[in-house]
Amino acid sequence: MTDSLLLGEPSALHLLRRHAAERAGRAAVTFVHDHDAPDGARTLDYAALDAEARRVASWLQERCAPGERVMLLHPPGLPFVTAFLGCLYAGVVAVPSPMPGQFQYQQRRVTGMAADAGVRVALTDTGQLAEARQWIENESLDIAVAASDAPDFGDADRWRDPDVGPDTLVLLQYTSGSTGDPKGVMVDHGNLLHNADSLRRALGLTEDTNFGGWIPLYHDMGLMGQLLPSLFLGSSCALMSPMAFLKRPHQWLALLDRYDVGYSAAPNFAYELCVRRVTDAQLGQLDLSRWQFAANGSEPIQASTLRDFAERFAPAGFRAEALAPCYGMAEATVFVSGLASRPPKIEPVDPEALEKHSLEQPRPGGPVRELVGCGDVPDFDVRIVDADGHRVLPDGTTGEIWLRGPSVAAGYWGRPEATEATFGARTADGEGPFLRTGDLGTVLDGEIFVTGRSKDLLIVHGRNLYPHDIEHELRLQHPQLATLVGTAFTVPVPQEEVVVLHEIRGRFGEEELRDLAVAMRATVFREFGVRTAGLALLRPGTVRRTTSGKVQRSEMRALFLQGALTPVHEEIDPAVRALLTEAAP
Repeated sequence: MTDSLLLGEPSALHLLRRHAAERAGRAAVTFVHDHDAPDGARTLDYAALDAEARRVASWLQERCAPGERVMLLHPPGLPFVTAFLGCLYAGVVAVPSPMPGQFQYQQRRVTGMAADAGVRVALTDTGQLAEARQWIENESLDIAVAASDAPDFGDADRWRDPDVGPDTLVLLQYTSGSTGDPKGVMVDHGNLLHNADSLRRALGLTEDTNFGGWIPLYHDMGLMGQLLPSLFLGSSCALMSPMAFLKRPHQWLALLDRYDVGYSAAPNFAYELCVRRVTDAQLGQLDLSRWQFAANGSEPIQASTLRDFAERFAPAGFRAEALAPCYGMAEATVFVSGLASRPPKIEPVDPEALEKHSLEQPRPGGPVRELVGCGDVPDFDVRIVDADGHRVLPDGTTGEIWLRGPSVAAGYWGRPEATEATFGARTADGEGPFLRTGDLGTVLDGEIFVTGRSKDLLIVHGRNLYPHDIEHELRLQHPQLATLVGTAFTVPVPQEEVVVLHEIRGRFGEEELRDLAVAMRATVFREFGVRTAGLALLRPGTVRRTTSGKVQRSEMRALFLQGALTPVHEEIDPAVRALLTEAAP
């Protein structure tokens, strides 16, 4: 696959149609629904995928005008793939979404997405049709829903080629924000093709690189960071259910071995989960020598996780050079930077200097924080900017990361003010427009290092702390918290003080829980020099996360202040307790 072939087509539709003609019999996408059964997978080649997309598109073209929004409510599987491509083939705008789920906060988010996008048609599969109808009825929505995998759904021969080009909108990718204010990033054909080509060139991918993984396809990393680049390159992609991975992490690695996968991506927690839960017996059955690009992104990347994963799976042929820490976000389509074919670049810095936005070598015998490099940035203009005065900062100084380039989306659907604020930023000297990422970081020798999110930054007694550092250190030092999730934030009492919430699994007596809480507070003070004014241990599944696994810190802070949590153990200072009493309804 050459540069001109990937970027030479006017749209993703033209490129996929070319693949259907030129490599009709090559496996395009496989979904494994049963890892133990000989017939536990289904594969579509490029010709069959094209026919399925035209079938779905024909149904949509009879009911939707070009540019109308269609919500996709599919569980993991091939019906999502064919429904998404059906939207692309029909010239309508796909709105990928998780199922509404059983919890009210999940349902509110999906309902908010549907309302924000102005959805009038939703597609699902036959197994989820009743649930989708129930959600629509419960929410009193004016949405028609149908199962796109039904045998009588559409006719490929009735499909009409839409008039689409690089600026034609393909999808609305809703960001991982609060449930009450979802924002849909507008991604067009040009964004998709350019971003896939950026990924290809940054990592050295080719049409012979097989892709595969478990990330949900309604998430940007699963859809635009894994499935679509594979299809655009004309290679093969093997998929599995996220739930199958969470239950049996080794099945992800076995998938990569079985399908000769060279590129697979996952958030940091997935690599950590494999280190902790893949047994020696399972390890002995794996051959990971062909896994060339192990992309790690979507959440803070821990240097310790990279080292542990490389060491644990070296006996299976995995090489540290395959680890590819990446940086990206939906507003930039998905991929911003990354680099492979070398061990990860880990930069030790003085955490006290980092609090003052400066990168300095650690003092001898002093504390150390390790920053992970996320590669160079092949296709973006990057500025590190003082978020308050918008001054461009020199290399080696941390500030907000601003981006400009062809992969940057047009903005948020129906949100002109939010679009202007996020996508229309200008530096103090008038240069722009830039995308304000909201991420803090720096550039060293052309490589991006991300230090945290500006909105998550904890300012405690004049010090700048990153919550994911606190959360990671607690899991590192207290085995009872391993593989679970927690969050740290501040509350005003009246000065800002730290509160820690963390899940815990297992049976513990009250004295054991009290001892753990005391030890956790001691860890925070010893490692970060701040006291913990509130600490709550929660049952597994209590800490809310986005569809990609990111902790929703603002949501958890709100629930804590509302007294809406039911801890198995808590230690709360009187001043914080008074704050909760005032906030209680």
